[in-house]
Amino acid sequence: MSTHALGHSPVRVGELSFGAAGIGNLSTPVGDDEAAETLAAAWAGGIRTYDTAPHYGLGLSERRLGAALRERPRAEYTVSTKVGRLLEPVPDPVGDDLANGFAVPATHHRVWDFSADGVRRSLAASLDRLGLDRVDIVYLHDPDDHAEQALDEAYPALEQLRAEGVVGAIGVGMNQTAVPARFVRETDIDAVLLAGRCTLLDRSGFDDLLPEAARRGVSIVAGGVFNSGLLADPRPGASYDYRTAPEDVLHRALRLKEVCERHGVPLRAAAARFPLGHPAVASVLLGLRTAPQVRDAIEQFDRDIPLALWAALRAEGLLDPAVPTPTDPSRRAS
Repeated sequence: MSTHALGHSPVRVGELSFGAAGIGNLSTPVGDDEAAETLAAAWAGGIRTYDTAPHYGLGLSERRLGAALRERPRAEYTVSTKVGRLLEPVPDPVGDDLANGFAVPATHHRVWDFSADGVRRSLAASLDRLGLDRVDIVYLHDPDDHAEQALDEAYPALEQLRAEGVVGAIGVGMNQTAVPARFVRETDIDAVLLAGRCTLLDRSGFDDLLPEAARRGVSIVAGGVFNSGLLADPRPGASYDYRTAPEDVLHRALRLKEVCERHGVPLRAAAARFPLGHPAVASVLLGLRTAPQVRDAIEQFDRDIPLALWAALRAEGLLDPAVPTPTDPSRRAS
């Protein structure tokens, strides 16, 4: 699998990355054995870049990922995690964490903390759960309502950790573009993990953030490429950005599917490859829960997509002429 340098850092990421929220019991439970099988399938399929966070299952995702990678050669894979939410134990836990999206016991509660001390404490706890002495990438996780503290306190702490060699690359992970664009302009981050904003349905990332990132040598890791499900399986009742898809958005997704199928390409394959048309995008991050999902994701990601498909989407008014699209099904490594 092709790899690309992340910003100006020495860290390299695969074009297809494994998003580990699913094995943290996002929405529904996943057993330990099933999670292990999922990660084994990813490794067997050549995936070597893995993304997790304390938020995912109150640390369950990190623990499961760490267990799966423990016997793997450390130099052969790249791991990213996130800071900004500290996990504090609940003295007498009751119930589950589904209110926050995860089917796990509510043994901890999350505390927002973008202070320098919070960054270091969060990373230390993540390393303990992962069973690693270092991670390759650390992202500031969702600082939407904490932008000033993240810029003034958390970012300098990450910059220091990078200078100390504790982490190889630093960045910010969000599902909006305005705050990440500030980080690109005002700091020396290596990457932005951008969820749901450089997709076939939502291309707002192409307006400002991605061009600015390309100018400054900052890499984009594109997450949420199916917009929480609609672009994987467009149908009435499907989810779009974690809500039921509005009628007009569903109609557009169905038109995208129709054009793709005329060219012999599943919509999910086109949606996964689409972000890699932009020069700033180094990797596409797919959230994967089961071994069959992993194998299908790899198969679809490796599928040759005819250039005529992108031309047809433009002709149908489903893609703006100025939006870049993949021109080579196996983009040269850089």
